[in-house]
Amino acid sequence: MASSEAKDIPQQARTALSNSSIHALREVSVELTSEAIVLSGRVATFYHKQLAQEVVRTVLNDYPLVNSIHVEYADSH
Repeated sequence: MASSEAKDIPQQARTALSNSSIHALREVSVELTSEAIVLSGRVATFYHKQLAQEVVRTVLNDYPLVNSIHVEYADSH
């Protein structure tokens, strides 16, 4: 993939996440490293972590993805 194409991916990923109907996904950070797109931040469920990954995957064009999102389960006490 051309480097200019790779530089566009983070913005495309942020746009895809911001267009999600799941508010928590709008808070996920997207970074471009020399090796991959990295997702980070905090969400309340594993489902949201996976959903963020799948939303971003639609714009990656086979560029590597690292999902470093942390799941913070709500305390049930």
